[in-house]
Amino acid sequence: MPTLPTTVFDQFTRRTADVTAQLATLGIPLTAPAPPPADLNPADPWASNYAVPVDRSSLAWCTAVTMLADHHHTGIDRQVLAADVLLRELGVRGLAQLHSDLHAGAPVDYRFTRCPYCSGIGEDPTQPTCGEVGCASWLEFAGHDHVCPVCQGDDYQPEWFTEERRTELEELLADAIEERASLRYRIRARLDRRTVRT
Repeated sequence: MPTLPTTVFDQFTRRTADVTAQLATLGIPLTAPAPPPADLNPADPWASNYAVPVDRSSLAWCTAVTMLADHHHTGIDRQVLAADVLLRELGVRGLAQLHSDLHAGAPVDYRFTRCPYCSGIGEDPTQPTCGEVGCASWLEFAGHDHVCPVCQGDDYQPEWFTEERRTELEELLADAIEERASLRYRIRARLDRRTVRT
């Protein structure tokens, strides 16, 4: 029986460990190298022809390949190159675009849908330093959080936000009913005035 992660950060470690173990079993390198154009080997299906290497053991890459494999019901070996391209061209923020694309292009509201990268905690799960993220130097000592680059720190609380949205919709409905009643009253008043005149 598999053991459950003890903390939320354990699930990120487990995600990368599971994917990298599968890559090792399949004989797929953990880095998509960036060889010079003259050194490209067309016979190597895992070789890269881009100048930027991709770390296939990063949380972002493991998340992307897992999302693609789950969506297409394939093994991760069929989605390696797609995950490489996504991370190479769009970076970690490309996961939000991928998530939207997998939902038929509809925008994803991370208040109701768990973020595939940070699993709803709203912070960057890799716990980067301010230097890595590029924060202003004065923030380095402020102890501020680095928001998740995918969900932008949206607070995943579907129970609370659903109640809030229900209240908003009820207010809109009440306003519409009141407006309709007011409009009906004004129309009736006008018709009554015209009837009296004729």
